[in-house]
Amino acid sequence: MKRIVYAVVAMLAVSCGEDREFDAQGTFEATEVVVSSEAVGKILEFNIEEGHNVKSGMLLGAIDSIQLHLQRKQLFAQQSALLASRPDVKKQVSSFREQIAKQKKELLRVENMLSEGAATKKQYDDIEAQIRVLESQLEATLSTLSKNTSTINDNSAAIEVQIAALDDRISKCQIVSPVNGTVLVKYTEVGELASIGKPLIKIADLENIYLRAYFTSSQLSKIKLGDTVKVVADFGGDERYDYEGRVSWISSESEFTPKTIQTKDSRANLVYAVKIAVKNDGRLKIGLAGEVIL
Repeated sequence: MKRIVYAVVAMLAVSCGEDREFDAQGTFEATEVVVSSEAVGKILEFNIEEGHNVKSGMLLGAIDSIQLHLQRKQLFAQQSALLASRPDVKKQVSSFREQIAKQKKELLRVENMLSEGAATKKQYDDIEAQIRVLESQLEATLSTLSKNTSTINDNSAAIEVQIAALDDRISKCQIVSPVNGTVLVKYTEVGELASIGKPLIKIADLENIYLRAYFTSSQLSKIKLGDTVKVVADFGGDERYDYEGRVSWISSESEFTPKTIQTKDSRANLVYAVKIAVKNDGRLKIGLAGEVIL
């Protein structure tokens, strides 16, 4: 995929007295993200200041999480005790298996004696009945132990979910930048109490800035997404610099012309907002006035 390279012209446009024609006017904006607290507690670390550049995933600070760690430790102890209470099925049924094996040997002995006339049929039937009773008891015991083990395992799994939920809450005690950008505003300081949803900082991507300009309906036929246009940043006085911009978004709905905007057609009341992406060379600032020349 071919990428559009934003080349900064960075040259003086015109002198103060020269009247320059433009097709649309607007102001420079940037994608702003307000980072809010996802946890409740005292802010222990927050070593970031306005103007600092941050990267996505960068750790910016930390909120007190000692109580969450203690709860996590308690849950681990409960889970350990619960798992230790699981029955040893093999040991608890071993006596039944031994008795059954002994009775089967006795049954075989009595069967041999019966064939020789040295034992009665009643002796054989009694041993056979005892084996059936023991096997029934073994089956019932196995069923009970299996249910107990299953219940304990289910309770352990429930504790595991609680531990995972605590891990998530603990991770949210870390203040992390979600995007690359520059810190515009810092709303809180170390020692203050954070609450869920409380704004902490505002970050803006100042490298990829855009001009929000307004075009009349008659001008829309001259522009389309991906078009390259000339953007003029007005710093006041003679400070005007040209940049190459790319049309990245065109509004599908019209709106009334903002009072601060002068369109080429002064009689136009309804205009369409257009975003024009510009690669920032460090000079462009949010709120700076700009003009578009098609």
